[in-house]
Amino acid sequence: MANVSVRQLFKRYGDTQVIHGIDAGIEDGEFVVLVGPSGCGKSTLLRMIAGLEEVSGGEILIGDRKVNNLSPSERDIAMVFQSYALYPHKKVEANMGFSLKLQRMDKAEVRKRVADAAEILGLTPYLKRYPRALSGGQRQRVAMGRAIVRDPQVFLFDEPLSNLDAKLRVQMRTEIRELHQRLQTTTVYVTHDQIEAMTMADKIVVLNGGNVEQIGSPLELYDQPQNLFVASFIGSPSMNLIKARVTAVENGSAALSLGNAVVTLPARAGLSAGQDVVVGIRPEHLQLSDSGLEANVRVVEPTGPEIHVIFQHSNQDLTAIFKERHALKPGQPVHLVLDLAQVHLFDGQSGTRLD
Repeated sequence: MANVSVRQLFKRYGDTQVIHGIDAGIEDGEFVVLVGPSGCGKSTLLRMIAGLEEVSGGEILIGDRKVNNLSPSERDIAMVFQSYALYPHKKVEANMGFSLKLQRMDKAEVRKRVADAAEILGLTPYLKRYPRALSGGQRQRVAMGRAIVRDPQVFLFDEPLSNLDAKLRVQMRTEIRELHQRLQTTTVYVTHDQIEAMTMADKIVVLNGGNVEQIGSPLELYDQPQNLFVASFIGSPSMNLIKARVTAVENGSAALSLGNAVVTLPARAGLSAGQDVVVGIRPEHLQLSDSGLEANVRVVEPTGPEIHVIFQHSNQDLTAIFKERHALKPGQPVHLVLDLAQVHLFDGQSGTRLD
């Protein structure tokens, strides 16, 4: 196992720069998820760590070795791709041990490593099957087993669950997390699915446009987003963001005008009367009330354990999550109240958090 350090990393394709001086550290044994929208640079960053993309500037260190100019085989990493990339004419056992065979490892050692990995992944009954006789989840486990047998310093996962159905993805999330808890191998995992990021990571790196927006634990990002991008990206349903204006700041309190309502909050550093701000509130922190924000019900989405309701307030959609089974109907007028202890404030111009 080893730590991974990325220092002022740049990537250019001709005149187009796609990675803009990223700094990130991954501790020994840590499970780190790179997350962001399509085109944000997360897979490019992973491929540079793997040695599949050249570095345009900066450094990548695995352990105490600078690996910029090392080939993938010299970096002591193992990568699991979105596609399983299994040999269809080889059985599971041969697929898992193929890289070791290329290294001319002793056959007995190869069999032992394959058997150990198969036991960990629940693949022992399937070692004599061909990939075509396996389910999607089983094929993905074979791809993971092929990485495990190499006993690398670092595992790299590039959106490994995107080809699976929703139920199987939930199952595989659990299996990958349990695998990491057992092996304690440093892991870098790429996904565009922030639910995967939240449920699997020790630490999340949020990328946007080739830049790091925020690095932190899942709950740090959820509870303390440092800008509007992170606030809107982390969480499902995402945080409600309401445009507002500060009407007064006095006696340690700030009055904010939110469309047709006024809320009073403890004053925060940097607030001044007349300032445009954005009020952030998670869906679970909105409640029905006899007074407050005037809104109309747009859509009611029962999920079973809770109800998601989309309201319209001042030409803006707001989402609320209720444990109670309110009998709400589209078009119905209601009032919503914010849990003021859970309000997030962001500057209306820069989008940065106001504390």
